Amino acid sequence: MMKSNKFLKILIPLVVVLLIFAIVGKKMGWFGKAASVKVAVETAERRVIVETITANGKIQPEKEVKITPDVSGEIVELTVKEGDQVEKGQLLLRIKPDVYISQKDRSLAAISSARARLAQAEAQFIQAELTFKRTEQLFREETISKSEFEQAEASYRVAKAEVDAARFSIVSAEASVKEANENLIKTSIYSPMTGTVSMLLVELGERVAGTGLMAGTEMLRVADLSRMEAQVEVNENDIPSVKLGDTATIEVDAYPDYKFKGIVTEIASSAKTTGISADQVTNFDVKILVLPESYQNMEGGPAGHPLRPGMSATVDIQTRTKSGVIGVPIESVTTRTDTTKVTSTPSDEDIRTIVFITDGERALAKDVKTGIQDNTYIEIISGVSEGERVISAPFSAISKKLADSSLIEIVKKEDLFSVK
Repeated sequence: MMKSNKFLKILIPLVVVLLIFAIVGKKMGWFGKAASVKVAVETAERRVIVETITANGKIQPEKEVKITPDVSGEIVELTVKEGDQVEKGQLLLRIKPDVYISQKDRSLAAISSARARLAQAEAQFIQAELTFKRTEQLFREETISKSEFEQAEASYRVAKAEVDAARFSIVSAEASVKEANENLIKTSIYSPMTGTVSMLLVELGERVAGTGLMAGTEMLRVADLSRMEAQVEVNENDIPSVKLGDTATIEVDAYPDYKFKGIVTEIASSAKTTGISADQVTNFDVKILVLPESYQNMEGGPAGHPLRPGMSATVDIQTRTKSGVIGVPIESVTTRTDTTKVTSTPSDEDIRTIVFITDGERALAKDVKTGIQDNTYIEIISGVSEGERVISAPFSAISKKLADSSLIEIVKKEDLFSVK
């Protein structure tokens, strides 16, 4: 009896352990039917795929003029404020003209003085010329000495040179008057174009520097807000795909629910580099004209011109479009190492691009050749036929767990990520 009880004490725990092991082992696929992987599937269909390049930048006017003065001085009249509409030729501001009026007066006085000196020089020249002619006649008659003749000739030549010098003085004085007039005119600043004062950087009474020997003070900017463009930076790897005339969609942070349309109008020929050393990024400036018709009937935006200089923008440039091509979700495409090749160091040639299709129970790996892609779908050039069901989720299973002939269980995509 004692031996029987002792045997039962050993047997019962052993049976319990074996049962637990059997249950866990079956669920984990250690024996019996292999465990299946839950996946979602999608049918390969013919689609329109638009390849896009995304870039960020700012909204700016297509035409904006920076206005700087040609002359220095104090602003004594300011007729506009930021946001005002102005016409071409409209007065914007005046610089104190007193200094330039004085310059003009001095130049006018100098020209009067030069004319008086010319009259005096001409009178002296006439006298010297008469004296020279009389002396020349007397010298021919041998009435006077050669030295007296030479002295009269020299006086004649000096008088003639003084007349020429007086005439040049008048030309110089007239040029000074012209310059003084131009400087005086430049104290009044007029709008070079019809548009909007997009930026005002000076105040009444402020002193500004002219563009004589340096970059003058930027006073204001006038822009045509009816034609705006997005100025973005495109990475050097993407710039070969961008062409003039490519269409684009533009999203502006100020209008998150609205998409503007645009066209690529300018691509920079030279790159610009940002960052230092290993973190350097090479980009190219690209300008996209915002089509006015894309916001003419815009609801909820300000009347007239909804876009303003400096607004942040995200642009999707549509570089290539293909219609009627077989497309599958981007997540369906993955890579595997080609195990049929035995190499010491794997290369790009040893990497297979594959898609898992399904017959309903198993995942079947198929080698594919891919083409362009958009944000959701990728073109399959070869390897998958229209109507075949491809595994589209979860990506963790597609990229790592699944192998050719793996058992699967097809469920709805939302059930894969539902929290129970």
